[in-house]
Amino acid sequence: MNTQTVMEGFSSLPPDAQQQVADFIDFLKVRYQKAKPAKKKVAREALAQEAFIGMWRERKDMQDSSQWVRELRRKEWG
Repeated sequence: MNTQTVMEGFSSLPPDAQQQVADFIDFLKVRYQKAKPAKKKVAREALAQEAFIGMWRERKDMQDSSQWVRELRRKEWG
């Protein structure tokens, strides 16, 4: 089946059927579109330059973050 035959068949359909064909074409476009490339991961070097990295470095109460969380939960939840 070539494009000309498809277009002739499409043109011979009533408007409602033409809309259904157009909707189906849109569905197929979405279904078969090429996968978009994944976004690039942030480089570690760039992340290391962010201001929030190491912001609690000097806090003595956060030397062991797991212990800090356990203590905080104990205080809050009893």
